[in-house]
Amino acid sequence: MNQSDLLFLVLILIGLSSLSVFVVQFFRSRRRDGGEGEGRAGWWEGPWDDDDRQR
Repeated sequence: MNQSDLLFLVLILIGLSSLSVFVVQFFRSRRRDGGEGEGRAGWWEGPWDDDDRQR
């Protein structure tokens, strides 16, 4: 096994771990969205979205 093979394996490992983290985060956020009336904002909403809400 030479250096380029080792680099290729490391890059594949980094890519797979990044993909698995993305998939886990995606499914966790979808599961949490079940109760819309929880009052918790989604990850895409920031404090700037509070200005548009009716009080």
